[in-house]
Amino acid sequence: MKFRKKPVVIEAVQWNGKNHREMWDFLTGKIYESMSAYGENFYIDHAKVSGGLVIKTLEGEHIATINDYIIKGVNGEFYPCKPDIFEKTYDRIEEKENDA
Repeated sequence: MKFRKKPVVIEAVQWNGKNHREMWDFLTGKIYESMSAYGENFYIDHAKVSGGLVIKTLEGEHIATINDYIIKGVNGEFYPCKPDIFEKTYDRIEEKENDA
C-alpha cells in the first residue's frame, strides 16, 4: 500500500542565532513579554550548542543548530528541522491579511 501525506499548513521560524525576540515570541506565544533563558517549550544552553537553543519536544530534548527551522506542529508542539529537509518538505504560502 502507498499513502500520501495530508496537506497541512504549519508555522515555522528559522533560527539564525540572532533572532531571539522572534523566536521567544514564537515559542511562547507571549509577544513583547520580558524574555528569559527558558520556557515551557525550550531553554538556552550555550554549552550544548552554538546559539544555545534546545527545544523540548514530545520525544525529548532536541538541539536546534543555527539555520534550523523551528516548526509548530498540528497539536501545538515544537520541533527543529534541518534546512535541507524543510525545503524539500514545505513550500511557502502567501498569507492574506486576515490570516496574519
